[in-house]
Amino acid sequence: MPIDRFISERKNVWQRLEELLQLLDRMTLRKLHREEVRELGRIYRRTASDLAIARAESRDPRLINYLNSLVIRAHGRIYRADGDWLPRISRFFTHDFPQTFRRTWRYTATAFAVFIVFTAVAFFGTRHDPDFSEFAGISQIWRAENIETHRHWWERLNQASQIGSSQIFTNNIQVTFYAFALGAVFGLGTLYVLASNGASFGAIIALTYRAGFGNDLLLGFVISHGVIELTCIFIAGGAGLLIGTALLMPGNLSRADALKSRGMDAVRLVIGCIPLLVVAGIIEGFISPQPIPAAIKIGIGVLTGLTLYSYLFLAGRENLAGQEQTTKSHNQSSPRSFTLK
Repeated sequence: MPIDRFISERKNVWQRLEELLQLLDRMTLRKLHREEVRELGRIYRRTASDLAIARAESRDPRLINYLNSLVIRAHGRIYRADGDWLPRISRFFTHDFPQTFRRTWRYTATAFAVFIVFTAVAFFGTRHDPDFSEFAGISQIWRAENIETHRHWWERLNQASQIGSSQIFTNNIQVTFYAFALGAVFGLGTLYVLASNGASFGAIIALTYRAGFGNDLLLGFVISHGVIELTCIFIAGGAGLLIGTALLMPGNLSRADALKSRGMDAVRLVIGCIPLLVVAGIIEGFISPQPIPAAIKIGIGVLTGLTLYSYLFLAGRENLAGQEQTTKSHNQSSPRSFTLK
């Protein structure tokens, strides 16, 4: 067979193999559809056969090098070890999690809005009438023991920082999972978690300001860890709303397909929050309750906030440029660019 006819008849298969390999640059083999996995195996074997033919019958080194590179890439993707988990974890936190956050930011923003609305209602209601705090879940006994006595209850963490820190981030992780998992109740459970936590937060802040030590709580304790902690609650709330809207508004998809698609994003968001909550718990257990100047705690809050949001909004963006460069390189070495005589 003439070499130009050989290329013309087979180049579509090679280009399809390139497309599947580019998909695998952004995901694992297990995430491909079953038909795509079968297709990948079939065209990989065919391309390997074409490489053998090209080596035997062609003297064009560009064609041989192109097919050899394509077969090597496909072999590495298909047969790489399943135990290669460290790069997967690294890629998740450097690319998958922040990219998913940016892709689903509207759900996180909605969770933030719900939390802030109930925080504001509870704050202003309690500032006007302290009994309003009971609607936010603050009992009269707790108020009598901590607010009326001007007690800095958070300073008790200094007595056992290690235990307190572990309890704090364990509790925060539980709240995060509640906000996510209760999204299965058509999003209503998620809204309840956001509303109740927002109302409690607003009521406590208002009670401490009425008692005259609001800055001690807000700036002396909450600010240093609160940016990370609250952000994770909003992200988890957004994850729960993803689940709820998949059930209520699946769009053109079936509910099962919508739940599968949005559910994967929701799981990524929640898993990505876990190490952030551990960091917030460590700060809350070891730094926030310490009798150090408020300016230092404010600085920690600002620094952690800038670092967190720089990560969420910027991490993984360079991957897009890398993909464009890879595509450009593939196009330059593609059989379409051959000018055989």
